[in-house]
Amino acid sequence: MEPLIPVINKLQDVFNTVGADIIQLPQIVVVGTQSSGKSSVLESLVGRDILPRGTGIVTRRPLILQLVHIDPEDRRKTSEENESKKNGRLYRAIDGEEWGKFLHTKNKIYTDFEEIRSEIEAETDRISGNNKGVSDESIHLKIFSPHVVNLTLVDLPGITKLPVGDQPKDIEFQIKELIIKYISNPNSIILAVTAANTDMATSEALKVARDVDPDGRRTLAVVTKLDLMDAGTDAMDILMGRVIPVKLGIIGVVNRSQLDINQRKCVADAIRDEYAFLQKKYPSLTNRNGTKYLARTLNRLLMHHIRDCLPELKTRINVLSAQYQSLLNSYGEPVDDKNSMLLQLITKFAAEYCHTIEGTAKYIETTELCGGARICYIFHETFGRTLESVDPLGGLSTIDVLTAIRNATGPRPALFVPEVSFELLVKRQVKRLEEPSLRCVELVHEEMQRIIQHCSNYSTQELLRFPKLHDAIVEVVTALLRKRLPVTNEMVHNLVAIELAYINTKHPDFADACGLMNNNIEEQRRNRMRDLPSAVPRDKVQSVSAVAGGSQSGQNVSEQTDSGMGNWRGMLKKGEEFAAGDRPAALYPLPAMQQKGYAVNLLDVPVPVSRKLSAREQRDCEVIERLIKSYFLIVRKNIQDSVPKAVMHFLVNHVKDSLQSELVGQLYKAALLDDLLTESEDMAQRRNEAADMLKALQKASQVIAEIRETHMW
Repeated sequence: MEPLIPVINKLQDVFNTVGADIIQLPQIVVVGTQSSGKSSVLESLVGRDILPRGTGIVTRRPLILQLVHIDPEDRRKTSEENESKKNGRLYRAIDGEEWGKFLHTKNKIYTDFEEIRSEIEAETDRISGNNKGVSDESIHLKIFSPHVVNLTLVDLPGITKLPVGDQPKDIEFQIKELIIKYISNPNSIILAVTAANTDMATSEALKVARDVDPDGRRTLAVVTKLDLMDAGTDAMDILMGRVIPVKLGIIGVVNRSQLDINQRKCVADAIRDEYAFLQKKYPSLTNRNGTKYLARTLNRLLMHHIRDCLPELKTRINVLSAQYQSLLNSYGEPVDDKNSMLLQLITKFAAEYCHTIEGTAKYIETTELCGGARICYIFHETFGRTLESVDPLGGLSTIDVLTAIRNATGPRPALFVPEVSFELLVKRQVKRLEEPSLRCVELVHEEMQRIIQHCSNYSTQELLRFPKLHDAIVEVVTALLRKRLPVTNEMVHNLVAIELAYINTKHPDFADACGLMNNNIEEQRRNRMRDLPSAVPRDKVQSVSAVAGGSQSGQNVSEQTDSGMGNWRGMLKKGEEFAAGDRPAALYPLPAMQQKGYAVNLLDVPVPVSRKLSAREQRDCEVIERLIKSYFLIVRKNIQDSVPKAVMHFLVNHVKDSLQSELVGQLYKAALLDDLLTESEDMAQRRNEAADMLKALQKASQVIAEIRETHMW
């Protein structure tokens, strides 16, 4: 199982090359308060003084520390490291048995550990500044040594409560957020560091670890400063887990004091003194505590943790590889033949535009209607329902109808209902169908404009590479649609004008409606005749009941004359009855001055008022209204059928048929090639980043495959 940690180091190196943190690799995250001894623990594991020292907050950026064990007999770089190239030169032998490398300094080798410490301080100040602020941008350091075990550790800023000096006021919140970010990684092991001379029950490190790892499956506790406990006390109960139990265990260590550090006491001497202290104070626990035992325990825990995480890592890498491959494909390859590329993009856009209208596009919307489906909805739902909601007699009152009838007769009293009044009123109603018809054209035009954006977003992603070509295509299609809009509107206007030009009262549907209406009127007349007393002469009944022009279809001319005479006789009879005192109120009452004998002004136009209509007037109005409704429904049916056909022919189909030729004619020109096929500024950069990430993922997949081949997993 030992080779598993180098495998994780390889994966870390792979992803470091692309500067990405998309894979959460197994690692040990060190958490503790300021001055709890975190840095001393890490330096004990490394065996060297590498971390900055000082008062207050010193670690202000995450330090990802990879310890790589090398063979003591081979003090040169391992096969993975020893042939890095820089400016064509090979770096092979390294003076000294231990060395370090930073990610941000590329291939520079550090054999002086004082220089490593100085570089950490300089890099921290470069990003975080000199005001003791913190940053979540990590520093990557790799240490090669025969004296270390393979580990990957993350050193984080120490938990603090109050800002000191010119630290930001929310320094506590910033540090906790940074710690939570790293320990929330389910593939991490939490190393919670607590000083022995503090109350274990108030340990901030254990508290924050428990917030993200309530079961304690990923938490290992380290108790530092065992030698600084008050006289007469010991850490036996703490180390045995009797105070705060920790599933992965509690390990005690002894750090170097500040005096030891000032006197440059080496780590090896400190480890020997630590062993002597444990033998003296905790003889029964010596083998389960101390820096060397901590290193072995961390190594073992990390290896088992890596073994458990590898299947999930493999799945994650495969998923990301597929995603980045798709992303790279969408960016396309660099353009070699611009003529061919331009023609290909134009043809593809035109085809996708037509397919979207026809419903055969590759990318079909699932959240809303689009393209041809929406045009169909406009025709049969929006436009159809709007026409059906138009009242045939809307805006037309009975007084309007009666006024039209009387105006159509001129100075002579009418014997029949004049046809002119019907034609005048029905044209007025038919005209109301023009506005919804033109609105239908507008809605279809808007949808065809929306199809342009749909094709750009879903169907031809290559256009995103060339923003100028995309804008040019949008402009050409928009201009084509704009050019066809007045033509289509004119045709729809003509469809309504055609209906207004000739009122066809011989239309089969209209003739049937008139016949049915006359039958109803005749039936009403017969019913009235049956209800009258027998003493009433029948010819007088006919004269009162007859309707002007009410003869049924199919009767001869003589019969029409008799009917008309009956009306005339009925009107005379009515006049006699009115003379007897039963005349209804005048439709247009005289002004008050005229009634009182004042001079009459013939230019005074009487204003119609509401009154009860006579039977003759009511029947005449009903006839006209029924005829208007019947004819209006016929015209509405024609308009509902002909407008969609006109829109399809003059707008939709015309644009479909001429789109590609229009695009080619406007854009396929040698003078425009270079300008139209200019990529966006960041497209090349994004393509390179995606390619690098894909290579890193493929390499990571190969590393994991090697583990399977060697039966380590």
